[in-house]
This record gives sequence, C-alpha cells and structure tokens, in this order.
Amino acid sequence: MNRAVPGGGEACEPRAAPIRRSPQLGLLWGGVAATLVLLSPWAAELGTGLPACLLKTMLGIPCPACGTVRTAMALSHLDVPAAIALNPLATAALLVLILGGLLAGGMAVLGSEVRQPAHYPGWLRVFATALILANWGWLLAAGRV
Repeated sequence: MNRAVPGGGEACEPRAAPIRRSPQLGLLWGGVAATLVLLSPWAAELGTGLPACLLKTMLGIPCPACGTVRTAMALSHLDVPAAIALNPLATAALLVLILGGLLAGGMAVLGSEVRQPAHYPGWLRVFATALILANWGWLLAAGRV
C-alpha cells in the first residue's frame, strides 16, 4: 500500500523480508546433528584434550558457557539431569541442535525445505541476552563450575 508524501509522489510501505527456504540448510543441520550423535560414544576421549576455561583460570569466575563440554559429555551418556545441573542453557541448546537437526535433516531427505530466518526481531535478541545472563547468574550462584 502506498501513501502520499509531502512534495508529491508516493512512498511505499516497508515490506517484510521474504521467507527463504532451503533444503541445504536442513541437510547441513542434519549432518552436524548426526555427526554429534555418531561421535557421542567417544565424547570422553574427545573432550579431554580441550583447554580449561580462560576466564575461570584467570579470574576465578565461570564464563557464561562454562560447563558446556561436560554438559555435552553428560548428554552423550543420556544423563540429562546431570547435564541440566552442569549448565541448563547449554543443555537446552544442545538438545535443540541435535533433535532439531535430526528433524531438519530428515525433512530435507524427504524433500521438504527448512525455513531460513531473514533476521531476528529485537525482542528475541533481548530475550536471548536475558537467558544468557540468567544462566550465567545461576552458574555463579550455584557454584556448579
């Protein structure tokens, strides 16, 4: 819908970004999820060579992602309560990554396309930031790491 503007002419209303769909996104996401599932029996060996958290080593406080590797190892053994106790937000993120990826990959193999977000609304960015800060506060208060 157009509207009149001062000085003549018309101005166009801003249009929403088009929804892009892609089978490649589903295949990529599904491939990552399948790889994580297939590597899960070796999670303990793969995780031992990772360096310690730099923030915790230098300042003595955990970073917002502290415990994510141990969370992934707990999930590789299907120990969801232990994973939640280590880092609840990382547990939720890893479960969404794996379960969503397997679903998206399956949909792509069956011929469906996965919707690609054009951009994220401001409220979602604020919500995600609040979740990360709340999780970090929980890590500090609970002394889990």
